[in-house]
Amino acid sequence: MGGQPSSPLDKRQQQHLRGQVDILLRNFLPCYRGQLAASVLRKISIELGPQEPVGCQLLQSKKLPRVREHRGPLTQLQGHPPQWQPIFCVLRGDGRLEWFSHREEYENGDRPLGSTALTGYTVLTSQREYLRLLDALCPDSSGDHAQEEPDTLLEMPVSFPLFLQHPFRRHLCFSAATGEMQRAWRLALQGGIRLRGTVLQRSQAPAARAFLDAIRLYRQQQGHFGDDNVTLGSDAEVLTAVLMQELQPALRAQTLPSLRGAPRARAWAWTKLLDAVHAAVLAGASAGLRAFQPEKDELLVGLEKTIRPDADQMLRLRARVAGRLRAAVQGPLDSCLHRKVDAQLPPLTQTLLSTVEAELAAVQTLLTQGMGRLSRHLRGSPSGTQLRKEVYSFGEMPWDPELMQICYREAEQSQGRLGQLAAPFGFFGTQSLVFGAQDLAQQLMADAVATFLQLADQCLTTALDRDQAAQQLEKVRGRVLKELSEFEGEVLAVGSPALTIEGIYEEVVRGVLLQRINGDVETEAQRGTCSRQPGSSTEIRPLCPLPPPGTLQS
Repeated sequence: MGGQPSSPLDKRQQQHLRGQVDILLRNFLPCYRGQLAASVLRKISIELGPQEPVGCQLLQSKKLPRVREHRGPLTQLQGHPPQWQPIFCVLRGDGRLEWFSHREEYENGDRPLGSTALTGYTVLTSQREYLRLLDALCPDSSGDHAQEEPDTLLEMPVSFPLFLQHPFRRHLCFSAATGEMQRAWRLALQGGIRLRGTVLQRSQAPAARAFLDAIRLYRQQQGHFGDDNVTLGSDAEVLTAVLMQELQPALRAQTLPSLRGAPRARAWAWTKLLDAVHAAVLAGASAGLRAFQPEKDELLVGLEKTIRPDADQMLRLRARVAGRLRAAVQGPLDSCLHRKVDAQLPPLTQTLLSTVEAELAAVQTLLTQGMGRLSRHLRGSPSGTQLRKEVYSFGEMPWDPELMQICYREAEQSQGRLGQLAAPFGFFGTQSLVFGAQDLAQQLMADAVATFLQLADQCLTTALDRDQAAQQLEKVRGRVLKELSEFEGEVLAVGSPALTIEGIYEEVVRGVLLQRINGDVETEAQRGTCSRQPGSSTEIRPLCPLPPPGTLQS
């Protein structure tokens, strides 16, 4: 499970996959074009709409999201038959993992033995848990392979394993020398996975929002109305995951019966085939999106020119259509919510809010400790070199996986409960929620650190002695913490308006749902169970039939 072996796909299979990608792009790109218009309209409507009063005054960090490069020796299970072999691993700042035969190859700039983008992977540190997952990939219920070789894969205990599992890609099996090294690599890898996974969600570009909305609409056309983690990754990676989900059942039915060997050997062969299919689909999706890029750029420029002059009229039209839709769906929707949603909404809302509140409290505690250390060093250390080192360490806090884990674990610990509460709504994207909450914590920490450093730079002068400078830092510290305490966390995605019947219909349904959610939040706040109210919206699928948009007269 390593290196870059030749593809197990023959030319006919590769041609078939190219055809499948072409069909996907042919069906998806019309949705994408339509949502580009909707996204541009949304951007303009926000610009023209009333501006919300300014709340948090934290400066926005100019540092791009990244992971701290991590490198060191590991052993990897690779080869045929698989054996543990020493390697030198490097996690790049963009969330890409590379491995080399020796450290010298990395230092000399040689090509790695293998590499992978961490998008979609999960890190496991339990050998027993990983073996259960591996055994479930190719269960042997028929007994056809009872006389074949024994299942020796990973039969020996691994002291400090790092298993990277992916639903559509080859698994990667590493082992660290100590528990401390295992923990450091686990945190680094999880940071890389999150960075790669939330690239579209973090983007403020209209095209990114349009793409995510188009993916949702395309999947609805295919009969998929739930929410899961398929939208984690770049645009090409998301399209690849969508197609892999469609292809996997038939591929599994055609391939698994022909695999021979012990169950875990068959599971590895299955992941090898999946990896080859994934690579072929990803290459095709990337090429298709690159070919669409010039048209997309031209569309965005043209849409801006055509929509902006008529934006007021279009927004008024949308409001009129929304009014008619609201009148048509209010009764059935209220009935549906009363029967299917109301009883389950309070625990879900409370869990979301308490998770974000705990995470923001952890950010504030960590920030307070960091600012306190700077103030103490300023008072007690005459060394300018040491102080500069402390300032640098303070500025790197948002990118320190060990420190930020104090904040991140609040979201991780709530994932299981969120999954149980959200499943009845058809929502299975709890990993996306966890990543979003962790991104929020990291961005908030980065903004608070940038604000503190800039204000400190403005108020500290050479004319001040150490005590006076420390007093000024205390004032800056108080100001940053005051602004931080006013921050209202956002954990639920905001939908984009669209000047189409389907888009407006969904906005109406979402609006009614939000009234329900906001009312529940206010009730919880009055009971004293939560102190912060989110200023955002959510998307929950209707659980019972509503009048279809096409039944309304325009």
